[in-house]
Amino acid sequence: MALGNTSKDGLFRNIRVYWLAFIVYWGIVLFGYDTGVGGGVVSANYFLQTFGLVDENGAKDQKKLDNVSSNVVAVLQAGAFFGALSSAPVSSRIGRKFTLFAFTVIFSVGAILTTIANGPPHGLPLIYSGRVLAGYGIGAISAVAPALWQVAIGVMISYFVNYAIGVHVPSGVNVWRIPFGFQLVPAGIMVFGLLTVRESPRWLASVGRQEEALNNLAYLRRTNTSDSEVLAEMAEIQAAIEEENAARAGVNWKEAFFGKGNFVRFFIAFFIFVLQQWAGQNSVNYYAPQIFASIGYVSRKNSLLASGVYGIIKVVATAIFIFFGVETLGRKLSLFISAIGMGSLFFIIGAILKTHPPPSTNPNVAPPAPSPAAQAMAGMLYIYVCFYSMGWGPLPWVYVSDIFPTRTRHYGLATASASQWLWNFVVSKVTPSMLTSLRYKIFFMFGAVNIGAMGLFSLLIPETKGRSLEEMDIIFGAISAEERNANIERQKALDHHDAHSVKTDSVDRKEEA
Repeated sequence: MALGNTSKDGLFRNIRVYWLAFIVYWGIVLFGYDTGVGGGVVSANYFLQTFGLVDENGAKDQKKLDNVSSNVVAVLQAGAFFGALSSAPVSSRIGRKFTLFAFTVIFSVGAILTTIANGPPHGLPLIYSGRVLAGYGIGAISAVAPALWQVAIGVMISYFVNYAIGVHVPSGVNVWRIPFGFQLVPAGIMVFGLLTVRESPRWLASVGRQEEALNNLAYLRRTNTSDSEVLAEMAEIQAAIEEENAARAGVNWKEAFFGKGNFVRFFIAFFIFVLQQWAGQNSVNYYAPQIFASIGYVSRKNSLLASGVYGIIKVVATAIFIFFGVETLGRKLSLFISAIGMGSLFFIIGAILKTHPPPSTNPNVAPPAPSPAAQAMAGMLYIYVCFYSMGWGPLPWVYVSDIFPTRTRHYGLATASASQWLWNFVVSKVTPSMLTSLRYKIFFMFGAVNIGAMGLFSLLIPETKGRSLEEMDIIFGAISAEERNANIERQKALDHHDAHSVKTDSVDRKEEA
């Protein structure tokens, strides 16, 4: 929703718009928190002991641990996949406000189930079912209210909540109840906050409720329905809706996917998110304590603190790039530098880890402090997330939005979203077993994907910065440059003819007078 002209009353003219944005963005913070909290919970010693993931001597049953860890994290992504797909038809029918409200309530039910979970035999089934419901809710919320920076903030908060639990709550069911229960704080803010806001004027206008749309727009701008600026903005909204409807009239999936110049765009939309999910970031994101433990931060307290620092750096790096860098380097160069930087750092981490493996630990002996080699690898991971945040983190969504015309953009974004969630699920499911079986080689694998696949992909795709949608049609072969120029000249000739006809008619009328 546009912020409009704020010249009359400055900040306070749009205070209700800012309040609406504040409420909705809690849903994205919620999404980030929920994706980051699982890995910390399943790494807690009391969780492992309670659910039989360690034996009486404290030794881990690694296969069983990998299975439970991947289930706790991955079922969230599975639920989010279906939530994202179901949000569009729901929001088009009942509106943005009530869609967000309904899915936040669904999320809250899931959060409650994970929070009330006790030990065996019903504890894990409750956690699994709660995570599926929570994922379904946040998948839909993220589709209705997309954002990026708030996701990073939510992940960071989850890391520090887990760190606080690791330091102050060593045992008891609160090891997972507090982190899972904390989800209800942003969910509660969102549920009650949504009761204080009104429906989107754009959605109301799109379903023919013009008077209500105008009233809500005037309410958001803190003025009356006869205000000239509000009327102009309402006219702009209606014109945009009519243009969008005209552009999409008669489009079907066959034309969308296989029309001239379209298939390559859909391939890019799908494959760019395959690569993004295999960049390694989500493996670190979802299993940060386990990743840091694998490089030598074997103490739970140290691994959780290192995860928290990682979260802070990601928030800062993402904010800097979004606010200052996204339009500076262009899409191709940003993606290429990002891929090469990430891949190089992964190869360095893998090489150091091969020659300086983490010390073996005894559950009955205090774990050692991180070695200089472990600290160096942690530093590499911190630099790595900066490279991720300047390219392959935010830019795939920007790029996909750039390449699709209005007529097929909704199909393109749906394809991108489905690919993102599908591969998100796959990566979150297989990461624990890969970490166990590959050890240092997992970093070599991610390095190869980053340089060999993502770097090459960045060089092959066309640049979109500063290009119009009309130029995108030429780039992807929907129309040739010669045909476009011929159409332009034909339109100019028609416009000139129409202008000449109007001028002639005007002269004739004057002569008759």
